[in-house]
Amino acid sequence: MHPGSEMKVHVTRHEETFVITLRGEVDWDDAEDFEAARQTADRAALPVTVIDLSRVTFADSMLLNALLALRRRHRSDGRDLVLLGPLHPAVRRLLVVSGVLEHFTISDTGATLGTGRQELNEDEDSG
Repeated sequence: MHPGSEMKVHVTRHEETFVITLRGEVDWDDAEDFEAARQTADRAALPVTVIDLSRVTFADSMLLNALLALRRRHRSDGRDLVLLGPLHPAVRRLLVVSGVLEHFTISDTGATLGTGRQELNEDEDSG
């Protein structure tokens, strides 16, 4: 996390689902934090990873590229990736203009996340 900035990336575990929650304006300055969260999700290797974008008000190509890379990795590992909304118009526009919206599973509800919530530390090992 960058000094003086609000935490924009948060990770949690809901039973068999790993959740990365993002908030605010997500751009290149947040790449390191998002990458750390992605690595934590990869170590956990749960069947489903949810990227909660419901509180993101702006996203740039960093997030777009990160989501596409995450999607490729999940597909090759046989895991599901879900984007959780509702998506802010700026985020939806990024996905539409880039032509990738239809390549993602998008859900506007968190009801499928289960009830067993467990906070994860970034350095927690799944092992």
